[in-house]
Amino acid sequence: MSGSAALEYGFPSSHSTNAVSVAIYALLILNFDEPGISPWSNTMLQAVSYCYGCSIVVGRLYCGMHGFLDVIVGSVLGAAISMVQYWFGQWLDDYAHSGSLKNIMIIILIILVLVRIHPEPADDCPCFDDSVAFAGVIIGIEYGNWHFARTDYAASYPVPATVPFDIEAMGWPVAVARIMAGVMTIFAWRETMKPSLLWLLPPIFRVIEALGLDLPRKFFKLASEYTRVPAQHKDDDHVVPSFSQIPSLIRRRRAISIGPQSEADVYETLAYREKRRRASLSASSEKSSSLSKPSAVSQGAPVVPSADNSTPGMGKPLRQVKSELETYESMMGTGSVNGSRTQQELEEKEMLSRLQKPRVRYDVEVVTKLIVYAGIGWLAVEANPILFSLVGLAP
Repeated sequence: MSGSAALEYGFPSSHSTNAVSVAIYALLILNFDEPGISPWSNTMLQAVSYCYGCSIVVGRLYCGMHGFLDVIVGSVLGAAISMVQYWFGQWLDDYAHSGSLKNIMIIILIILVLVRIHPEPADDCPCFDDSVAFAGVIIGIEYGNWHFARTDYAASYPVPATVPFDIEAMGWPVAVARIMAGVMTIFAWRETMKPSLLWLLPPIFRVIEALGLDLPRKFFKLASEYTRVPAQHKDDDHVVPSFSQIPSLIRRRRAISIGPQSEADVYETLAYREKRRRASLSASSEKSSSLSKPSAVSQGAPVVPSADNSTPGMGKPLRQVKSELETYESMMGTGSVNGSRTQQELEEKEMLSRLQKPRVRYDVEVVTKLIVYAGIGWLAVEANPILFSLVGLAP
């Protein structure tokens, strides 16, 4: 595994969890239900499911992004989730949609506890932001489905809280208008609520902190340590972009990153340079010892080209191999043969000074993200369908 990947967040592998859960859930349906397809199609879909799950898990190992323990635990977790959903999914849906408000509040409380105990990132890790946003969406969906099922706008078939939809009765123009209206309401909600909450919540958090009722996070700045959240944080979102960011996302080309991008990359670079130093010293020693011995060429021995097909770059043009090596060494460095310990420390300080400083995280960000994305989930499953009915976009 990559030396830098070992220092980054990766346990368990969420890619393995998602892939295995999808694959096993599909296999359970194909083997124990009656999907209404031919035996040949069933066999092909099972093969696709196996290939999908295995390719993702093996790919995480092959790319050096995870270790064996990461993908094993992630796969076990994914298998457990899919089995719980298959065997108890209907009961869980009935508990959430047909139960009382108390049931929904229990589900929301469990989600909030999971957010609270989620490992807190020491740096600007998008995995934490994605997890909080996902938790917020689930909260909004669960409450929205429960409440929408009790209105006259929802259909009860095939499940409670079904949004009425009939493409033949509506036509494609109405369907496209529903999509556009739904997306616009979500963007408008985010554009309005996020800056508003980042302005309203800090004073409330200061009062809670003064009463000793706060639950501080280790790498988040307390409300008592700042007066307001800077403006640039209001547009800093890893999940849903703002309106102003959309044109740049459309025109954006692939970014080219040269050199270490994180502290883990710095230490991997230093390790690579140290390896090159040792290799250079070893080569110099072998060269000096070979000068004292008669060479095989001088004795008339034929020089036979290597037939080892495992040689790096075999099958590529020599110029291409050199170009790839030069590009890699321009990023990692070649390592000086006479590099002293002091020089290595200076290199480490220099590379660390080039890294982009992680952005400051504020204690109100987690609650803000939960509220914003809970609203997005609620808009998707209840508010927008009701809006469609009121403005004549329902079937």
